[in-house]
This record gives sequence, structure tokens and C-alpha cells, in this order.
Amino acid sequence: MAPQVQSGAMLTEQKSRLAALFGAAAGQLIAAHGAQAPMPAIELDRPRQAGHGDLASNLALQLARPLGASPRQVAERLKAVVEALDRESAHGPLIESLEVAGPGFINLRLRADAKRAVVGRVLRDGAAFGRGNRGAQRPVMVEFVSANPTGPLHVGHGRQGALGDALAALLEADGWRVAREFYYNDAGAQIDKLALSVQARARGIGPDDERFPADGYRGEYIRDIAADYLARETVSAERVAEVTAGGDVDDLDAIRRFAVAYLRHEQDIDLRAFGVRFDNYYLESSLYDEGRVQATVEALVRAGKTFEDGGALWLRTTDYGDDKDRVMRKSDGGYTYFVPDVAYHVAKWQRGFQRAINVQGSDHHGTVARVRAGLQAIGAGVPAGYPDYVLHKMVTVMRGGEEVKISKRAGSYVTLRDLISWTGEVRDGDEVRIDEQRGRDAVRFFLISRKADSEFVFDVDLALARTDENPVYYIQYAHARICSVLAQWGGDVDALAASAAAGRVDLAPLGGAREFALAARLADFPETVEAAVDELAPHAVAFYLKDLASDLHSYYNAERVLVDDEATRTARLALLLATRQVLRNGLALIGVSAPERM
Repeated sequence: MAPQVQSGAMLTEQKSRLAALFGAAAGQLIAAHGAQAPMPAIELDRPRQAGHGDLASNLALQLARPLGASPRQVAERLKAVVEALDRESAHGPLIESLEVAGPGFINLRLRADAKRAVVGRVLRDGAAFGRGNRGAQRPVMVEFVSANPTGPLHVGHGRQGALGDALAALLEADGWRVAREFYYNDAGAQIDKLALSVQARARGIGPDDERFPADGYRGEYIRDIAADYLARETVSAERVAEVTAGGDVDDLDAIRRFAVAYLRHEQDIDLRAFGVRFDNYYLESSLYDEGRVQATVEALVRAGKTFEDGGALWLRTTDYGDDKDRVMRKSDGGYTYFVPDVAYHVAKWQRGFQRAINVQGSDHHGTVARVRAGLQAIGAGVPAGYPDYVLHKMVTVMRGGEEVKISKRAGSYVTLRDLISWTGEVRDGDEVRIDEQRGRDAVRFFLISRKADSEFVFDVDLALARTDENPVYYIQYAHARICSVLAQWGGDVDALAASAAAGRVDLAPLGGAREFALAARLADFPETVEAAVDELAPHAVAFYLKDLASDLHSYYNAERVLVDDEATRTARLALLLATRQVLRNGLALIGVSAPERM
């Protein structure tokens, strides 16, 4: 069996070759000793101190006991065998030097040409650099946003949109066949409250009137819906038939249908402005219309996982790790909210999605155990831990040094559309215009720039700043700076990229510490993508891009690229071309543009 490997910055094929070298050396020592030791994991990590080399291995410490020798003795033997194997490699040597250090660590320095090889690989792969096929085109569903059609999308929905879309893009880059789904909660008490709120406004009853529903929606958008309903307007939303208002204030069902369609249309506009698309929209109401909720309850009863108490039907969720059993059907005959969620996830499984990921707010934390318990209890073959969840905390918005309060009930919460407009403001003297692309870029980057389960403060003023403190500006400026250098050069960029990709550019002039640091960062990108997929953590890409931009800016400030010496100039331009490509690839994964001018 091939040894497992963990490594620092290097290309995939280099990593595999070094793992094979150390694994083969370990195998030789084990065989020579006659030991029956299993092959240990091959760990190649970056030393904490750069002076200790590019990589370090603790393999000798793992083999010392099976081989009956001190770690340093084993390290010296490993060193000799690895050096010999590397020299004899048909692909050419990778290792500049090996050194035994401390209690038995082996410090490794890569050859300079091995470090530079990433430039050609990036330019050969182009937009595919960082992409893989671990998913093998297996289907996975990412469900996100899934807002109730009871109001405009707020900032929390925006965080879901940014996280979910970036996660879907990362999974696609990892070789999965991704379906993006929006689940509409278009049934239940919240929709009833919406209809009653619009009806009240249509009757001329304002939110401050004591006749207005006590728990109704009070935002000004309710007035707009009522006005269009009375005007018999027609609205449409993604993949649903047009709905024309009847204008009858006593027809609550007609008001409900129009209000839901109206708000779905408004949410569609917001999502398009945010650059988020979905492959499918699934309606909660369809679960009832198709009998899926009733079928789910009946299946749970047949499985013997329910009991009745106090006139209610309960699910034995404690059998599956929940802290207490949960009511499924209330004494009034209505279902609790997690029952249709179980039915929905049974439908996901039956539709062929053996992997599913839900991106939801942390207020859904309590439903995780209940939904999973229901899926286990129903006995449909769904594995434990299905689906995966990414739960995010809400966002605090600061503008002008003050917190902008979020209060959905009061109708004064910050909408996603507000945030895009605020962060897209461009001032030209006394005139202000909105650059939607700039606003979208800022909001999408900021909302995935921290771990999903961490509190986040969105500083609008920082998002507007044209300084290094604004991470979006800092990263995009790195890309634009490279484009500017290439424009100043005035040569054939495509021809240079093709030559470097084919190995026809001499990269030997790239020998400085900053050049090697930049090359090492480029080589990190594929593993960054894999780690972001494994941990369901798009913020890792944002962190990486900021580090890459920092390396680029440091290099640019320290070294001239357009020097007189042609060989040096060409090699440095090739390095910049590779850096530009990786910046583009990373920004594309998180839905942010790569402008050529700032």
C-alpha cells in the first residue's frame, strides 16, 4: 500500500516522488532488519524555522523502536538511502541536501529547479491549476440561502449565499457534480402572517394601528406588495408561473399566492445582483401536495420509533443521541417544523444525492440532531451524519462607526441589496454612483473571509477603502499590478505563457528569497483547495489569496521586473504570469472578479 503523505509547498508530482523516496528507503531498512513493522505515515512538513530547510521528516523517530536503533542512527541510514534513490531517479533529482538534526529529524532542501517548476505547471494548466478529480463526478447537493419568502434577503442570507456558492465552486473544482438548491419554506405559520400583514395594508391598516396583526411583518415592503395587489399587477419568479393579483382584499388565499410570488421575484433580483445561481428550487408546499410529509410520518410509525403522549405524536430521537424526544404532530393535528425537513431530506436521498450539505444559520443548530435522528429512524438506508451542515453565525453591520441594527420584525434590518449598494459607492466630487460589481465583490469576499461559525463584523467603511487594510482591494490590486507590468512590457503575453508552459523559458534567474517564497505560495494552491473542500471552509481560500497578494506586493516593491537583462526580465515576467493565473483561479472560486485596472 502506498504510504500516506503530508507535506509543505510543492507540486503534487513532487510530493508523490518524495513520499515514494522516503517510503522506499523505509521499506529497505525494515526488510534489511527483518522487522514486521507496518509502513508508517510519511510526514513532510515545513520546519518552524526557515533556516532548517524546506521540509522536515520525523520518519526516523517512528522507525527507531521497530528497528531497535536510536532515532539518529535510523535517520543517518534513511538519509543515505534517500540520497542514493534520488540521484538514481529517472526523472532527475529533487533534493539539494539532507541533514540529520535534533533527536532524529531529517531536514530537506529542494533543488532550485524543483522550486521553480511550479511556474511552468501553472501556465500549462491555466484555469485548471488547483482543480482535481477526487469527487470523480459523484453527485452532491449544496442547499443554501433557502429563505422564507416573507421579506427581502437580509445580510444573513447574504452570508449563506456567499458561503454556499463558494463551497459549491470548491466542490466542482474537486471533481464533484454539484447541484445548487434553494428550498422555499412556502408553507406554514410564517406565510399566514405574511398574507395577513399584506391584507391589513391593503385595507389601509398601518403597522402602528392596533388592528394590525400583532406578530405581522411591518416593513415598508409590505405596503408595496399591498399596493401592487390592489393594482392587479402580475409578478413572476424563477421556474414558477406568473401570478396576477386579483385585487380582492377579502380573498386571503389570493393575497398569499401573490405575496409569495412577489417576494420570490424580489429575492431572485437580489440573487442575480449577488452573482448566485441555483440549479433547482424546491417548494416546502410540494412535500404536502405530494404526500411526502404524511408518508414520512407513517414510515416512522411503522418503524416503531414513535409514541403518543398528551394527544401528540412523538419521535424517539433520544435513541439517536438527541437530548430529549421530540413532538412530530401536535395535539391540534399540525406538524412541527422538523417533520417536513425530514421528508425533504428523504427526498434528497431518493433523488440520488448520497452526499448533501446544508448551509444554514446557527439558529438551526437544534434541528441538526432531530433531522438526522428522523432519517436514521425511518430506515431508508441513509447513513448516520447525513446531511453535512455548515452553520454560520449572524453578521453585525457597521457604517459610519455605528452599528446598523438588524430587526426583521420591525422591518429595519439591513438587506443584501443595501449592503451591495453601500459597498459599491463610487464618489466623483459631489456625485455618487453605484458600481454593482465592486459592491458584489466586496460583500462576497467579506462574508466568506472568516470561519462560518465565528461572529463577523462587516465594516462598510473598510469595504469602501482603497487601502491595503481592505483585503478585497489588496488582492485585486495585486492582480491589476501584474496586468500593469505586462502592459508596460508591451510584449506578446500569450506567446510568453506558451513558451513558459512548454519549458522553453529559462527560469534559472529566479534565485532570490522572495522569488522562491512566491513560487512556494503558488505551489500551495492545490492543497489549499483540497483542504477547503475537506473542511467545508471557503474562508481558507480568502486567507490564501491575501497571503499570495502579500508575497506579490513584497516582491514587486523589492525587485524590478522590467530589467535590461533579457533572461532575468523574461523569467520574472513568467513568474508574474503564473501569479496572475493563480490569483484569477482563487478569486473565481469565491465569486470575486479579477480587474485588470483599479
